Amino acid sequence: MIQVSMTFSNAEDFGALSDAQVLARARREPELFAILVRRHEAALLRRARAILRSPEDAEEAVQDAFTKMYLYAHKYQAQEGASFSSWMYTILNRVAYTKYAAQRKKWEKTAELLPEHYENLPDARAEFLEGLSVRDEVVAALAKLPETAARVLRLQFIEGKTQEEIAQSERLSVPAVKTRVHRAKKLFKKAYDEQHYE
Repeated sequence: MIQVSMTFSNAEDFGALSDAQVLARARREPELFAILVRRHEAALLRRARAILRSPEDAEEAVQDAFTKMYLYAHKYQAQEGASFSSWMYTILNRVAYTKYAAQRKKWEKTAELLPEHYENLPDARAEFLEGLSVRDEVVAALAKLPETAARVLRLQFIEGKTQEEIAQSERLSVPAVKTRVHRAKKLFKKAYDEQHYE
């Protein structure tokens, strides 16, 4: 985990500040950036681990991402319909993709989606998965999805869990899992097609 030191000279309630406000103040008071680290480190680590195989690489990617967020804080601009966290995830994704590309040659081999991963699709009309054989393309497309969608696809098609097992672990009904998988597959196909044909 990232080591941060939070020693503030006054008793101001920093918890009441929004992320954007903390970022803006951290430019003048660098110690305040630790608040953003504390608030978002765990979630960013989960996303980095979804892209990278190594927990150490994921942690390093998150540290690099936080460094970039601090260095480029002056470039942050709130946009209508976009949350502060989407800006953070965009930076993390870029850092993680770069690290993934650098590290993949050191890994034994890229893993392929095995037939059993896509034969269990609820609707058999999922031809788009049959052509996916390179792990980087799958990982890159998954990382572009909302966390909920990426998670349900990882659980079913990468980890090989049944929809009943997913329903139990996620505390959902089986029909709810089926709905999430169906929606997530559509998002995945769109993300894959965009990166494949751009």
